[in-house]
Amino acid sequence: MRNYRVLLQRWRRLVRKLPFLQLRYFGEASGYPLMLIESRHHREGARSLYVSAGIHGDEPAPVEGLIQWAEETLPSLKGWNFQIFPCLNPWGLERNLRFDEEGRDLNRCYNSRKVPQIVEQIRAMKGRKFDLALMLHEDYDARGFYLYEIASERPYWGDELRDELSEKMAFDPRRVIEGRSANKGVIRRSITPKLLTELKGHPEAFRLHFHHAKRTYTFETPSEDFLVNRVGIHKVFIRLAMGRLASVAH
Repeated sequence: MRNYRVLLQRWRRLVRKLPFLQLRYFGEASGYPLMLIESRHHREGARSLYVSAGIHGDEPAPVEGLIQWAEETLPSLKGWNFQIFPCLNPWGLERNLRFDEEGRDLNRCYNSRKVPQIVEQIRAMKGRKFDLALMLHEDYDARGFYLYEIASERPYWGDELRDELSEKMAFDPRRVIEGRSANKGVIRRSITPKLLTELKGHPEAFRLHFHHAKRTYTFETPSEDFLVNRVGIHKVFIRLAMGRLASVAH
C-alpha cells in the first residue's frame, strides 16, 4: 500500500495492456520518479479527465483507490482523453507524512515557482483542457465524506454526486468544514481576487480551475474509517463523476 515501487509496477503493467495510454516521468522528487499516465494521442472533441492523488503522503486510500479504479475501468475508456497523476508525493507516502522531504505542503505550492516538481507538473499540463478534474484526498477530522466544488458551468453536480455517494458512505454533516460553510457535505467556493491575495499558497484545484478545467472537485474521505471503505468510496466517486460527464451533451 505504501510501496511506491510496487505502485509504479502496477501502473506499468496496466499501461502495457492499453496501447492508447502511455506512462512517462514528468520530474523527480527526493529521488523518486514522478509518473504521469496520459492519452498517447489527444482526440479532438473527446471527453477529457484529469485525476490526481497522493499529494499528501498520509492519505493512502486515494492512491490505492485510483489504481484499483484504473485496473477495473480504464480498459473500457479508449475514447477519452486523460491525464492521471497517480502519486504526487511518493516520499511522503512511504513515510506516512503529509509533507514532502522539505517540509512543504505541496497542495499549497501551485502559485510558486520555487518547487521544482510543481513547475514540472504545470509544464506537463500546459495547453491541456479538461471537462472534469478530480483531486482525491483524506481528512483526519472528517465525520464522513465531503467535496469541494468549483465549476464554471451550470448546473452544479455536487448535490447529486453527494446523494449518490451517500448510498455507500455517510456525508460529513458539519455546517462548517475547514472553516468554510458546507451544505450536507458539499462546499462551493467563490474564488475572488481578495481570496487569492489572502491565501499564502494556492491548492492544485485553483490551478485546474483557472487554467484547465470546467469542473473541479476535491474529494475528501474520513481517515478514521476502515481503509477498505475509503478505497471503495474513492472508486465510486470517480465512476459517478465520469458517469455524469458521459451523460451530458458534449
